Order: sequence, then C-alpha cells, then structure tokens
Amino acid sequence: MSALAESVATPAATRLMADALRMLAIDAVEAAKSGHPGMPLGMAEIAVALWDRHLKHNPRNPVWPDRDRFILSNGHGSMLLYGLLHLSGYDLPIDELKRFRQLHGRTPGHPEVGVTPGVETTTGPLGQGLANGVGMALAEALLAREFNRPGHRIVDHGTYVFVGDGCLMEGISHEAASLAGTLKLDKLTVLYDDNGISIDGHVHQWFADDTPTRFAAYGWHVVREVDGHDVDAVDHALQSARDAGRPTLICCKTVIGQGSPSKAGTHDVHGAPLGADEVAQTRRALGWPHAPFEIPDEVRARWDASERGEAAEADWSERFDAYRKHYPNEAAEFERRVQGTLPASWRDAVRALLREADCAAESIATRKASQQAIAALARSLPELLGGSADLTGSNLTDWKGAVDVHTNDRGLQGGNYLHYGVREFGMSAVMNGIALHRGHLPFGGTFLTFSDYSRNALRMAALMKTRTIFVFTHDSIGLGEDGPTHQAVEHAASLRLIPGLDVWRPCDTVETAQAWVSAVERDGPSCLLLSRQNLPFVTRSAEQIGAIARGGYVLRDWPDHAGNAQPARIVLIATGSEVALALEAVAPLEAAGIAARVVSMPSTTAFDRETRAWRDAVLPPGVPRVSIEAGVTAFWRQYVGLDGGVVGVDSFGESAPAAALFKHFNLTTQALVDEARRVVQSAHGAH
Repeated sequence: MSALAESVATPAATRLMADALRMLAIDAVEAAKSGHPGMPLGMAEIAVALWDRHLKHNPRNPVWPDRDRFILSNGHGSMLLYGLLHLSGYDLPIDELKRFRQLHGRTPGHPEVGVTPGVETTTGPLGQGLANGVGMALAEALLAREFNRPGHRIVDHGTYVFVGDGCLMEGISHEAASLAGTLKLDKLTVLYDDNGISIDGHVHQWFADDTPTRFAAYGWHVVREVDGHDVDAVDHALQSARDAGRPTLICCKTVIGQGSPSKAGTHDVHGAPLGADEVAQTRRALGWPHAPFEIPDEVRARWDASERGEAAEADWSERFDAYRKHYPNEAAEFERRVQGTLPASWRDAVRALLREADCAAESIATRKASQQAIAALARSLPELLGGSADLTGSNLTDWKGAVDVHTNDRGLQGGNYLHYGVREFGMSAVMNGIALHRGHLPFGGTFLTFSDYSRNALRMAALMKTRTIFVFTHDSIGLGEDGPTHQAVEHAASLRLIPGLDVWRPCDTVETAQAWVSAVERDGPSCLLLSRQNLPFVTRSAEQIGAIARGGYVLRDWPDHAGNAQPARIVLIATGSEVALALEAVAPLEAAGIAARVVSMPSTTAFDRETRAWRDAVLPPGVPRVSIEAGVTAFWRQYVGLDGGVVGVDSFGESAPAAALFKHFNLTTQALVDEARRVVQSAHGAH
C-alpha cells in the first residue's frame, strides 16, 4: 500500500505531494528551456501546507465570491502555481503545463489573470502582488462590514500571498505593508520565502534588513524562523494567523532549489533550467521514478480539491439562500456588486448628471467638476470607493456623504473613502487588488506628475483590464507656482502610450462628467487628467454632448459661406484647458480669411477606437490641422501629420503664476493663430 493510501497525514504522504509540485516545475522548465525552478522547489512544502490544509476554494468554480484569494507575488515561480492549479482540479490540463512559456498557451512565464483559471492577479513586477493582496483583503473586510448580518456571514474569506526576498526589497512592499498594518487587515496572511538568494547571489550583501522586526513595527503579527520544509510547522503558523487580529507575516526559512543535489542553495537554480544531468540526479535524489509530467494516481487523488471545494461552495450557497430570505434587497445588491454590473437606474443617473452639468454652465476647474460628478454618481453607485495619496483637498476626490475608512479597538471599520497617505505606487496597486476582488469600483487621486511613481501599477491595470479609475489633477504648467517638479509636461502623452489605458483630459464640466461616466462604464482602467485652474464653460448642442463619449468631436464647425468663394480651411485640435484658446482663435482666423473647425479631443484613446467614418468626419483627410496642448508636441504628429502644426511645451516648466507661464511658453491664442496661418500658407504653397 502506498504512503498516500495508507495515511494522508504522514510525512511520507506530504513529501510525495511536495515532490509532485517539484517535478512538474522541473519538467516544464526543462521542456521550455527557460524559467525559474528554484522557487517552486523551495516553496513546495509551504504550498502543501496552505493549499491542502487551509485554502478555501472550488476548482470547478474559480469565481466563487467567498473563495480565499491566493497570490503568487514572486510570480517568476509561476510553475508552482500552475502545478497547484493542475493538481487540485482546475481546468488546466497537463498539456498546458507541457506548453509552459509557449505562444498562446495558458501557462505564460508569469501568472496572468484572465489567461489561466484560478489566477487571481497578474504578477511578475515584484512587490505588486503583495500590494494587490492588501487591496483584496481590504475589499473583503469592507464588504463583510457592509453586507454581513448577525447570524449571516456571507463574506468571510482570507487572502494569502507568497513573497520572496525580491518582493520585500521593492519599496512598494513598505507602502503596502505599512497601510495593511495600519488598517489591521486581519485576514491577510503573507508567507515569506526566506531563502537568502536572488539572481545576483546571496542577498546578505545588499539586503540585510531585520525583516521580522520591520513587519512587527508595521503592526503585523509575525511568526519567525519557521522551517519552510516542514509542512506541519507551516500549518501551525497558518493556524496562529487566524486569531491574530492583524495581518500576519510567516517567515519561512527555505533552501532555494531544494532537492537539486548540486544546485540547491545557489543562485544558479534561480532562473535557469537544471539541465538534463541535474534533472536526472534530482529524480534519483527525490526517489521519483516517474517519467516527465507523469503524476501517480494516488498523488492526484490526494491533491484533487474539487469535491471539497464544491462542498464548501454548496454550504455557502445554502447560507446565502437563507440570507436572501431575510435580506432580499441586500442579497440582490451583493450579487450585482460582485458581478460588476451597473444598477438599473444607471442611465437615468447619467442623463441627470450631464443635464445638471450643462444647465449649471459653471466656469470652474475640472478637478472641481470631477468632485461634483463624484458626488452625483455616489448616490447611484454605492460601490464607489474613493481615496487620495494625501492630497484630498487638492485632488477634490472626496464628496459630501463620504465616510472615511478607519480603525478602532475592534479593527477596521467601514467607509467609502480611504486616506492612502503619501503612497502613490502603493495606492495604485492596492486599487488594482480592490478591483480584482470585485464588489467595489475604486478610484484614487494624486497630482499628474506623480503618476510616474504609479506607472508600473497603471501598466499592470491596463494589462489586467481592471476597472480602476486614476484621478490625476494639476494636469499641466497651469498649476503655476509649485514649479517644474510638479508641472506635468510629458505625462499625458506618456500615459496615452500604454495599451488598454483610457486617458481623458476634459475641457469643462460637461466633458468631465462624461469622462467619469465613460470610466465607470468601461471594463478596464481609466485616467482622468484634471486642471487646477478654472476653465470656461462651453455651450453645446445635445448632439455634441452625446458625441463626447467618442473621444473627439466637432465643437465649433466651419461657418457656412454662401457663394463660390470658399475660404481656406483648417482644423484646430485641442484638449483640456487649451480648448478655450482654440475657440478664441476662430474669430481672428476668420478675419484673416481662414475658416477654422475646433475639435475637442478629451480622449485620444477613445477616439482611436472609433470607426474610420467617424474619425474622417471629425478630421477630414486633406484639410490642414494644428493641435494645441500644454505638453510635449511629438505625440500630436499622428493627428496633424508632418506638415501640420503643433503648439505645446517641449521643456520643463517654471515657477510662476499660471497666466504668466502660458504667456512665457507661448501657449496663447495668438500663437495658435500664427501657427494656423503658417500651416495654411504652407499647404496652399504646396499646391
């Protein structure tokens, strides 16, 4: 009788489970001729302890709302996760493991949400998985406080994160862990693979932190010096986390590449295949006689969590049905929220918001217009979870009726507004985690120039298609006296280059309201770039208001000239604060015999998705064009062409009042008129 059949609790049984993970990782990396075998070999027992004895999940329904969330922050060890998913019963057949790191496979080099069933977030850029986990744990805690009732705990799950030395070296680990400790996220458990090795070698030369003391200082419960190769020891540490009342860090001492006779404990095993000879030696050392990718039936049977998972979900479903009988409205709202659908009253709320913005006709800063939109939308969207990186009064991301998320002696209390502190990167990655968890629509604010701190999280949001809204105010040199360190010049163009990220730079209250509507409705991330200074209200027809969502539309068209003498024509393209300058240029150009069409393009990304017919109708081919935006000019060449004109700023700013800066950098109506005349003359000369 095999060890597994005899008793699943024996050390021999758990060793077989761990070695199955090891060998799947070894075989897949060897087949791909690339990958990172060291971490899967070193964390195999930790994975057994968590996935076999603690993790609540259903492989047959990876999106069950009350499942525990598992995150592999050290995502280079992706074969550990793929092995776990395959063995525990997810829809990830062995052929997909054989296609590790291959084109169009479901086992990419780093885990990707939406590609592999059971993967909760895309990881690879180290530390961000930990921050995503903070967001997921926060979402769980807030949903529990909103929807649970006495005797009815429909939201009750944990978040588990695997991290390595690299994750904890990254600065984002400090931002995320500090916030988690402050918020007392007691269902967040992080297991630290403390093997002392990174790509360059032994980390003590560059990472000598007292990591346990560091996390204790954050307010975490810390379990020190756990033998990461002892399943029972890790199991006991996980049990201690349940009643800690705060987040837990379990420090697991491991040997990277455990099981490899000659490479274990060295950086050689970190990110390269073992090689045929070492693979053969490892098989002998582990006593694993099976062929590559072959797993004994008894090992598969022990790993398979399908029946256990279905039973857990069935129990939850029964409890949710009882909840529905007592609280039908809350149950319906919970289901809507976790499905990510908008309320039935949504279109009515949109019409009211746009009508109110148009009728008020206010000339205010778009950051203020954004605040008004948030306040209106919050009445219809209880899932809105706002925040700011210590700039609430400047970003204007709060609203009347917002309730701060806070803690007291009983732990985290509810709310819909979070003060993230000065943690731009952490805030953005935490928001991604909140969005991935589902149940909330997160948004958070900072200055546009500080989007640089957040950039990799913005890129990850676009890659993962998270429904996350990034509010960036003080969008240009228009912020004034704070100077070039705070004046965004290249940022709008840079953000527009990220595939899948919508970027909006509205010109007034109505465009700002539509930008918010489009961001809420979008199944993906959006950035709203908003002004510090007041911007004039622009009158529009109902048809024009409806066209804003298309990203670019005709705001003022060429005048209708009777007779045969048609003036020269030009298209002026503008965004944000510069739309007013384009409108002001129409009259002097008309006096100079040039008819100008003004196109407002609040979102180039939305405009680029429009049909060719719409784009050509707005920007007719063959008609000269000039763009104006308070930012770098090269971006706009794709819209005006090499013969078109671009008015912008190709240097860093200065410290001065906004009006003086616009004059200094020649962002004026006259400069636009002069450039338009030059382009028209050049076009006519060419003919």
